Amino acid sequence: MRGSVPGLLTPYPLGGLLPAYLQQDQFAMRWVAGFDDALAPVVSVLDCLEAYVDPYLAPDDFPQWLAGWVGAMHDENWPVDRQRRAVATAVALHRARGTVAGLRTQLELATGGTVEIGGGGRVTWSRTPDPNFPPAQEPLLMIRIAVPDPAAVSVAALDALVEAAKPAHLPHTIEVVGQ
Repeated sequence: MRGSVPGLLTPYPLGGLLPAYLQQDQFAMRWVAGFDDALAPVVSVLDCLEAYVDPYLAPDDFPQWLAGWVGAMHDENWPVDRQRRAVATAVALHRARGTVAGLRTQLELATGGTVEIGGGGRVTWSRTPDPNFPPAQEPLLMIRIAVPDPAAVSVAALDALVEAAKPAHLPHTIEVVGQ
């Protein structure tokens, strides 16, 4: 939440915009100066708006808010630098959704660890036409995540993340190991 900054002056005082006869009135000038004090933080934020919407320049409490704008995955328990990275990479992650590279990037961002993904698809073929074609093995997505402290990682949260990001037809397994 942004607040007022003591002593912040507006670069556009309203008193200078009044007609000359009101600028000579001390009461009118003091009254308008009150508006200047109230509007100075607003003008300051608008002048610096680009820095507020840049995840790497924004104040520490803004990446959470920006995550809602871009649909970034967000966990308030993450360090601020990881929250900033999540917002900055949100568009690329949405573009890569459902791919192995996108899933790997999301899991690395969520855990801060190294992710290995195997499996994911199988094909069966035959040289002869046969109505009794052998059933293909069910494809399985195998995910292995190496982190410094496996006990600190919520496998249930990772399972939900993988469930939302992988193709719907693939069952998966997750293994979290120490580095």
